[in-house]
Amino acid sequence: MTRPFDLSFEFFPPKSLDGSFRLWNAVETLQVFSPDFMSITYGAGGSTRDLTCSAAGVIAKNYGVPVAGHLTCVDATKEETLSVALAYAAKGVRRIVALRGDGTGPNGAFVPAKDGFAGSLDLIRALKDVGDFDVTVSAYPNRHPDAASDSADVDHLKAKFDAGADRAITQFFFETEEFLRFRDKCVAAGITKPIVPGVMPIENWGKARKFAKACAIPIPAWLEEGFRHAKAADTERLFSTALCAETCDDLLAEGATGLHFYTLNDPTLSADVCRALGRTPRHLELRATA
Repeated sequence: MTRPFDLSFEFFPPKSLDGSFRLWNAVETLQVFSPDFMSITYGAGGSTRDLTCSAAGVIAKNYGVPVAGHLTCVDATKEETLSVALAYAAKGVRRIVALRGDGTGPNGAFVPAKDGFAGSLDLIRALKDVGDFDVTVSAYPNRHPDAASDSADVDHLKAKFDAGADRAITQFFFETEEFLRFRDKCVAAGITKPIVPGVMPIENWGKARKFAKACAIPIPAWLEEGFRHAKAADTERLFSTALCAETCDDLLAEGATGLHFYTLNDPTLSADVCRALGRTPRHLELRATA
């Protein structure tokens, strides 16, 4: 019997006509799996603010799927940041993924803007005060580059929940055990709200590897070896699909109640994995009951 689970997909806003086609194709392809919500990312320093808000509004209006718009504290005053939240709300978007955002200071350090939020905790509290938004935050099974210790990520996540966050979605990871160890530490720290594993189907191993290194995510030797053999046998796509489906199945078997897919605006692997997990596309459900 297929285990029920919450499902969500993340996209980034388009910056070109071709990017627009990719985004809307991805949304069209994945909305048939009846996700609990879709999210739209927010570019560095708010560089895609208007595009993010527009795309979130279109999805909310045309697809009947709850949408979460990302929001960061980078290079903006408190007033400017909250104006984006209120613009989301005006388009029917009441969910927000609240993030501190990557720093733009020397060596990538985060420096609060003048009259801006000091970090994610202040942003979460303000979002609850200004509009009682449904707030999702980030979590890090592998140590965040700015974390002072191995326990700091758990402590900071607990502080986010204490500030009013409703759930957390993790950074992607390659080893299931990394998520499970982190979840156990969170439970031991008294965290009771949902922590959803973030899953990134690997469409391109070279790009995924580069991204992982930039995020300080450990790359296991067995994974390097697996993709090397898959490339030699021209079976990289099959290997990626099987790997992601097995990871997701293991997470659900270990008690994860949901999965969040980082789609990178390419829906194909995410759709294949959802089918492998027994998630029936809505049009097939309708056909079966007709």
